[in-house]
Amino acid sequence: MTFTEHTLESAPAASRKSMEVTIRHLGRLTSPVAKMATSPHVLDGFLAVSGIFERCTLEPPAREVVIMTVAVRNECHVCVAMHTGKLRTLGVDEELVSALHEQRPLADPKLDAVRRFTLAVLATAGGVADEAVKDFLSYGYTEQNALEVVLGIGTYTLSTFANRLTGAGL
Repeated sequence: MTFTEHTLESAPAASRKSMEVTIRHLGRLTSPVAKMATSPHVLDGFLAVSGIFERCTLEPPAREVVIMTVAVRNECHVCVAMHTGKLRTLGVDEELVSALHEQRPLADPKLDAVRRFTLAVLATAGGVADEAVKDFLSYGYTEQNALEVVLGIGTYTLSTFANRLTGAGL
């Protein structure tokens, strides 16, 4: 099945405001947003929760580790490409980017704790063993950060699943 890649003119009226905001923010309408526009609820929901995730207390590289861990695991090539660019904008080491792509441990122990915790949450549907939580906290993260990892997982599970379902590209 082919999903429509909407323009401002073809999109449901309820999606147009979010599409316009995206254009102002990114300078263009991305394929994922154009395809999510088929459902104003999905588009608005994703943009709202991604905005909330961007404002959480996890540092930007840690947020990107969560996103890339989910995107690579879920094989969402558009998210992997977009967030690889974001990581490079943040000035992270190329080895970190490669390790995330290849699902390998990260050289930075604190960021690897985020990667491992993200995978543990995904593998257990949140039923993470106490030892895994204690390990995550031992790197200076907080209980709030642990819940913010869950927020990131939820946000980017929505995105990666929608992108794969609709066949969104870059």
